[in-house]
Amino acid sequence: MKRNRFNTYFFYVIIQVGDYMLDVNIYDLGYCDEKEYTRVVCVAKYKDKYVFSYNKKRNGWEIPGGHIEEGETWEEAAKREMYEETGATKINVEPICVYKISTFGLLCYCEILEIDELPEEYEMEKIMFSKTLPDNLTYPGTYKLYFDIVINKKEV
Repeated sequence: MKRNRFNTYFFYVIIQVGDYMLDVNIYDLGYCDEKEYTRVVCVAKYKDKYVFSYNKKRNGWEIPGGHIEEGETWEEAAKREMYEETGATKINVEPICVYKISTFGLLCYCEILEIDELPEEYEMEKIMFSKTLPDNLTYPGTYKLYFDIVINKKEV
């Protein structure tokens, strides 16, 4: 698949993360081949509230997501990450857009249909249900950007 850099480019943002600046590019779906995705980020909702996970290693709230493992599709990765980070056992996943920081990733919207206890063997300590972004986000600039993109796309 060829990249059409003129028709599918959403926007480019510079976000401050600690002492350095982070370039984030946002693209329409189809900008790159799905095989180029290395990560998924899943803005998730359960019973009309958004779901956030508290990362015990980074001491902050996060939007669920993570690396796509070898041999895994982006959808399989989204479902696995949602289980590991929220306890979700049944979800609907909708791709929203492509993003690039250093590599390409996929931003998704997930509707949680069934949820169980949070698995203890992973990095998340607890989950929160909220109508808005919580305070104490581990990556406030990027998470606010991702959250806003999904909210705006889903409200249109």
